[in-house]
Amino acid sequence: MTIATILTPRMIVIGGGAIAQVADVLGQVGGTRPLVVTDKFMVSSGKLAAATDVLTKAGVAFDVFSDTIEDPTTEIIEAGVARMKAGGYDSLVAFGGGSPIDTAKAMSVLAANGGKMRQYKVPNPIPKQGLPLVAIPTTAGTGSEVTRFTVITDTETDEKMLIAGVPCMAAAAIVDYELTLTKPYRLTADTGIDSLTHAIEAYVSKRASPHADSLARAAMAAIYRNIRTVCAEPQNRAAREAMMLASTQAGMAFSNSSVALVHGMSRPIGAFFHVPHGLSNAMLLPAITAFSAGAALNRYADCARFMGVAGDDVSDQTAVAMLLDALRQLNADLKVPTPKAYGIDEAKYMSLMPTMAEQALASGSPNNNPRVPTKDEIVALYQTVWA
Repeated sequence: MTIATILTPRMIVIGGGAIAQVADVLGQVGGTRPLVVTDKFMVSSGKLAAATDVLTKAGVAFDVFSDTIEDPTTEIIEAGVARMKAGGYDSLVAFGGGSPIDTAKAMSVLAANGGKMRQYKVPNPIPKQGLPLVAIPTTAGTGSEVTRFTVITDTETDEKMLIAGVPCMAAAAIVDYELTLTKPYRLTADTGIDSLTHAIEAYVSKRASPHADSLARAAMAAIYRNIRTVCAEPQNRAAREAMMLASTQAGMAFSNSSVALVHGMSRPIGAFFHVPHGLSNAMLLPAITAFSAGAALNRYADCARFMGVAGDDVSDQTAVAMLLDALRQLNADLKVPTPKAYGIDEAKYMSLMPTMAEQALASGSPNNNPRVPTKDEIVALYQTVWA
């Protein structure tokens, strides 16, 4: 029997309008003077006011650190830690997509433990717990609000580092689908496929457990049923709500089992070519599923049935073939480009494939894959997805 260690935030508030409870949630995890971590777009667009207006009305004194960037770097984390130390804050509120949430997690870890971020990359431990964090996602994608992970790019080496442990877990999460109603098409599509990848990889992972399975199953069903609708009808509240809940479920699933080869190979593409994380996952998902399926045929067949693309009346082999067709068609329908079509420089991509393969293996994620690849097999997969 597999023993599973289950980690979740102490408190998760879910539903339309849940952002109105941010001051109360902050107080319940011990925060009275937070630093709000976000990005410049959230400030300039006025979206951040959904959270800060509530804090102001409640009499909560706060400051805003808005220098986070897509694919957060060690340089940004160190700047955030300097701001934390200068301001004497007792908590953090992260507001935005996966990048602000990952940034806030890393700031909490580094402020409490000191040194350099690379000292805490997997498999290294994180000795001390940092300030409590309230995570508020504005995209239905990364699931970072409920995971024990953060991903930070080392400015000096261009390595996208996976950092994991209890200190990376938010103290509380507020999951309010109304914050996603204005998301543009490309972000909606890519974060949606990112969530689907989380659910599939959690289910087929060598570290899967019955608890994570139940969450992954629910997420796969909801995402596949709603993702085309939410892209075509951005104001469809029912579809937005379903995708937001599924994103959180998928995040809890992979946080308590793990991601696998797709994520291991995705991170270097993001680090070297600045492809958004969800999009690089989407580029890879069909080919890596095809590579891996034979080693866990029944689990991948389950995924096809959960998603509704295969029935119980077909064999596992047929169900997996239907799953592969469905994933390829989903990418086509949602206009997911190949690395070539995205505009990545071919010579640079080809020359970096061995380095990307080494970094993918070093992350540890491929070891959780049903079929554990060699470096040469990863290079071949990078070649396959190129065009």
